[in-house]
Amino acid sequence: MTTRIQDAGSARSERRVVGNVLRGSIGNLVEWYDWYAYSAFTVYFAKAFFPGGDATAQFLNTAAVFAVGFLMRPLGGWLLGRFADRYGRRSALVLSVSMMAAGSLLIAVTPGYSAIGIAAPILLVFSRLLQGLSVGGEYSTSATYLSEVATPGKRGFYSSFQYVTLVGGQLLALGLQLILQSVLSDKQMGDWGWRIAFVVGALAAVIVMALRRSMDESESYERVTENAETGKSERGTLRQLVKYPREILLVVGLTLGGTVAFYTYATYTQKFLENTAHIPRRTVTVIMFLALLVFAILQPLAGKLSDRIGRRKLLMFFGIAGTLLTVPIMTLMARTSQPFLAFLLLLGALVIVTGYTSINAIVKAELFPTRIRAIGVGLPYALTVAIFGGTAELIAQALKKAGHESLFFWYVAGCVLVSLVVYATMRETSRSSALERGED
Repeated sequence: MTTRIQDAGSARSERRVVGNVLRGSIGNLVEWYDWYAYSAFTVYFAKAFFPGGDATAQFLNTAAVFAVGFLMRPLGGWLLGRFADRYGRRSALVLSVSMMAAGSLLIAVTPGYSAIGIAAPILLVFSRLLQGLSVGGEYSTSATYLSEVATPGKRGFYSSFQYVTLVGGQLLALGLQLILQSVLSDKQMGDWGWRIAFVVGALAAVIVMALRRSMDESESYERVTENAETGKSERGTLRQLVKYPREILLVVGLTLGGTVAFYTYATYTQKFLENTAHIPRRTVTVIMFLALLVFAILQPLAGKLSDRIGRRKLLMFFGIAGTLLTVPIMTLMARTSQPFLAFLLLLGALVIVTGYTSINAIVKAELFPTRIRAIGVGLPYALTVAIFGGTAELIAQALKKAGHESLFFWYVAGCVLVSLVVYATMRETSRSSALERGED
């Protein structure tokens, strides 16, 4: 009888975990849809905000704005990470999606350059800064929340859904693009069709605000708030964070190669296949959609594997394969005009990147105690992503314009090599983490 009651209680507890993960993940999905809608629809609205010049010049301008959005991510990681450590993960997640809704709505309604002149790109930059602030806080808070509410022994599996929904957001953006491409002409897409994507994102974000209000706060955070020895003034502060210099450097090293590789294959490739391999735009959209769909499915499988064999082995796989195969993969991708081969090359690259993306959030969360976990995960990560991930496309476009595009392939491989050195020297986190020890 007692065993039956315990089993029932365990089942209810697991369902509660699943419910919280789903509600948190849906919000993450919408956040990243809004973020990636910019990249997916760049090919259509570049002329509206930056008229004149060739396609590469226009893509370079919009890539610069894409990079500017990343500059706000460290500020978002700091502000919302501090907010999450002081006032709760749930409140911070509601705030982040609210800012994303505002940014998307502003992009949707901003007139083009021909109507309001220089004010158009200025408003675009402001919207992107607001979205960057939101995403900077979203990553750190959602990574922290998913790791804290997950069942012990399944943290790798549950936290992997951050990238499932991150990639899912991009798939939604590409899926909507495919639908719009099938019902609208290229001229209609360039004139006004692209605005639909941002209206959809803003409305979805408003709905998510309500869903996130019903999530449970994490027990780890609640224990900290009940601990009289851990006052609010000590939670989420830079003064407390700097006491963990090794962990900060580990987050930077863990992130560097992964973020460059991810943004290269998940966002830049769309322009790369169109502008370098000269594959038709709609075909490129299909290639990206299918490859990213498989990539999303791989995330929980790899996360579950990490719960069994440890995180470090997956990171080593990414580091070794990424260092050795990036240049050959991108060189072949640049030279092929066959859509199926381009798909296989992109999918192979994304399988390699899965060694990083599926577990990067939980590895970072496992480095810090609860009282500074959100800011510890968010700030050094956001700084690294802003400097390296956010500029990946900008560097690629600039090198292409200068006639040295192949140097970018070596740049990506070099960044992965730096992270490989970190992976080779770090210790396993899955069984020796602050999360597993219950440290506050």
